[in-house]
Amino acid sequence: MVKAVQKSGIAILLVSLITVQFAHAQDRTLTIDEAVKLGLANSKTLKLSQSKIDAAIAKYNVVKDDALPTGSASLAYNRAQIPANTLDLGSQSIHLPDGANAFLGTASLNERIYAGGRYRYAQLSTELLTQVTRLDAEKDRDQIAYDVINAYYTLYKVLQSQKIVTQNLSAVDQQLKQAQRFFDQGLVTKNDVLRFQLQRSNIELNGIDLESNRRIINYNLDVLLGLPESTDLKTTEVADNSRTLKPLSSYIDTAFASRQELRQLDLQNKVAETNIKSIKAEQLPNVGVGASFYYIDVSANPLPQSGQYITPITLGATVSWNFGSLWTNKNKVAQAKIEQDETVIRKSITTDNLKTEINRNYQNYQTALNKIKLLETSIEQAGENNKILESKYQSNIASVTDRVDAQTLLYQAQINLELAKADAGLAYYTLLKSTGKLNK
Repeated sequence: MVKAVQKSGIAILLVSLITVQFAHAQDRTLTIDEAVKLGLANSKTLKLSQSKIDAAIAKYNVVKDDALPTGSASLAYNRAQIPANTLDLGSQSIHLPDGANAFLGTASLNERIYAGGRYRYAQLSTELLTQVTRLDAEKDRDQIAYDVINAYYTLYKVLQSQKIVTQNLSAVDQQLKQAQRFFDQGLVTKNDVLRFQLQRSNIELNGIDLESNRRIINYNLDVLLGLPESTDLKTTEVADNSRTLKPLSSYIDTAFASRQELRQLDLQNKVAETNIKSIKAEQLPNVGVGASFYYIDVSANPLPQSGQYITPITLGATVSWNFGSLWTNKNKVAQAKIEQDETVIRKSITTDNLKTEINRNYQNYQTALNKIKLLETSIEQAGENNKILESKYQSNIASVTDRVDAQTLLYQAQINLELAKADAGLAYYTLLKSTGKLNK
């Protein structure tokens, strides 16, 4: 008996240490919305996504710059030495100086006023691809938010299970004291006391596993939220099962309007269409205009001096046409149309996949809600059964086995209900994510 009391004391001390550690380790309490905001604010993935958006915008600006007029300016100096400077032409001779200086300055401005729309199509294509990149960032935001929600619910389930473990240990301790008292009075056997002690040990083992899982999940969530790894987190009540479940068609319609994948494929289709137009534009003539200014100075001094320089100014227009593109671009257009057709097919496949994904998530959420209703009923039944057998055991008309089994059933039903509530909450967010409305 002394050994049993010692073992019981050690077990109580162990649970007390876990409970005290659990109570003092909760350095920060977060709601699910606060956790999502932290996760989004500190996500390195989203920072990389923003960098990709910035790169796409920079590329778009570069393409816009290609349509601007071009201009250039230069100034060159030449020094010519003429050792043989006399040219004999028979009766006449030409004498050149021993040396000569020359400055040649040019400034030009050119503008392509018509190129078949190629520059406009290039800008449009780059702008569409920038929008695709933005949608990629939106998908990343949804995924980060969902990862945080998933981890939050996982931690919530563990913390709720730990509460139930603590409650059941307290209940088993009362039963163990009563069984010990009955044993001292000779009303039950030693085996009856051992059954309660075994039940308590099993609950303690479950509690140890839960604490190990809590530490792992807590650490991972700290990293995900950008918090110090030593921060112990506590969740708030999140199992809200009062949400009205809309018809399946409503969620599918929402997904068709909001899912980034479908919007991206629409943009890719426009990119392919623009690419076809750009290829056809290469078959059209180009028209450009330009102006050039020349400064020619034969003195050694680059500054203008009267009678030492001339300044020709030229204006011009250029029309060019690479008519060979009429037959060399034919296959390019065909290839671009095939790529556009592939985009249309991919959208059709993606649409079918979204339907099946939303239906699966819809059915999972509906099943989770039904499980909660059944488990609430089973809790009532298990609770009533536990009260009856507790009364019978106290009256010594029920065996200890029946008493332990009834309490175990109630304990398991309580855990299952809390897990089912958390699963239902996560299933709702999974359904919401599949409609593209998780962060909206």
